[in-house]
Amino acid sequence: MISIIQVLMIIFALFAWSRAIVRLKDKDIGIGEFIFWSIVWAAVILASIIPALIGLISTFVGIGRATDLAVYVSIIILFYLIFRVYVKIKSQNHQITTLVREIAITRAKKKRK
Repeated sequence: MISIIQVLMIIFALFAWSRAIVRLKDKDIGIGEFIFWSIVWAAVILASIIPALIGLISTFVGIGRATDLAVYVSIIILFYLIFRVYVKIKSQNHQITTLVREIAITRAKKKRK
């Protein structure tokens, strides 16, 4: 029998996946990011429907408890996402700096004339 938490996890994963579809249609994310999020949310749904699957996988990789595996995988995904955000912010900072310099040079040239 399926528990309330399993139903909630499935509903949340479907909702989150629908947001990824909308973002893809709006071209806010690329196909690679959409595939990544589709895999993540499909894994959440699969783990919710068949919780014993996580136990089998955790035993296969040598982790004692299924919950520990879920925590480890979640932490790895979070670190990856933080890294992506860090790289994006660093790139935007560089672009902003370049733009501000160009604007300053353009304004300085206009003042001289």
